[in-house]
Amino acid sequence: MSEQPDGARGAADVDPPRLSAVVPCFDEEASLSDLYARLSAACKNVVGESYEIVLVNDGSTDGTWDAIVQLCASDPAVVGVDLSRNHGHQLALTAGLSLCRGDRVLILDADLQDPPELLQEMFALMDAGADVVYGKRTEREGENWFKRFTASFFYRMVNRLTEVEIPEDTGDFRLMSRRALDVLRAMPERHRFIRGMVSWIGFSQVPVYYKRSPRLAGTTKYTVAKMIRFALDGITGFSTKPLRLAAYAGMIVALAAMGLIVYITWYYFAFGVVRGWTSLISIVLFLGGAQMLFLGLIGEYLGRLFLEAKHRPLYVINNVVRSPERSADEGPQTS
Repeated sequence: MSEQPDGARGAADVDPPRLSAVVPCFDEEASLSDLYARLSAACKNVVGESYEIVLVNDGSTDGTWDAIVQLCASDPAVVGVDLSRNHGHQLALTAGLSLCRGDRVLILDADLQDPPELLQEMFALMDAGADVVYGKRTEREGENWFKRFTASFFYRMVNRLTEVEIPEDTGDFRLMSRRALDVLRAMPERHRFIRGMVSWIGFSQVPVYYKRSPRLAGTTKYTVAKMIRFALDGITGFSTKPLRLAAYAGMIVALAAMGLIVYITWYYFAFGVVRGWTSLISIVLFLGGAQMLFLGLIGEYLGRLFLEAKHRPLYVINNVVRSPERSADEGPQTS
């Protein structure tokens, strides 16, 4: 991500709205109408008509984009962003954040598990001096034990491995000031872990507590593989501790090997024979597995450096649709 796309500037920043709500959407046709109704009502309740809702279509395969276009035609506050393909939640969110114009920015998922009605409380906390107000979950309704356990384990593991403290039991649901958003937009990394990047920014960040609701419609798009990939992004993007842990493990194994050599030498001179071929083969296999694990860890970091060095655009925007009262469709953009 670099400069804000020209299309966003061309949308006339003469009178930027007080609030932008950015919502990534992937196959969310079933929940869009409820999302629009609740989110627009929450925005009007807090800032009147001075808001915009940026809906980012992340390569949906259902009628999500058509529904977004219809909302744009009926409400000038809605901005539709169509990505050229599925780039993933974090990059879709990044695309929306690059185009929004509000003085304050609400990040929200389309499944309505995070209630937009908390906006008023978030605004009050920001009026009191906060730059970031993040949602902190007290309960997670509609999620199985595996999802709750892995989420809890993930946040606690990340905080032990990274140098940046990331609030536990939080997602991307948050309200950000424009100055916090400008710092976030200046961070160009490809493998984005936005909740960690926002924590890295600093400034005043305060929680708002809420009970997370079940998904309104559809199923979660985060498979186990995507969750693992997301966890790797969080750990490798904010810490080199795993590499140091690999070095420490190597030193421990080396010391253990030296001790074993001393023992084998003593046993040979004392008894004239060395026993324990089974245990020896087990040790060799263990060390071989550990070496492959650590090489894979190093390869993970090197692979990310390789992708960053290409300097390809983070995403490609097919077009941006606004109400005819605001502007016409905009062509392809990259950032």
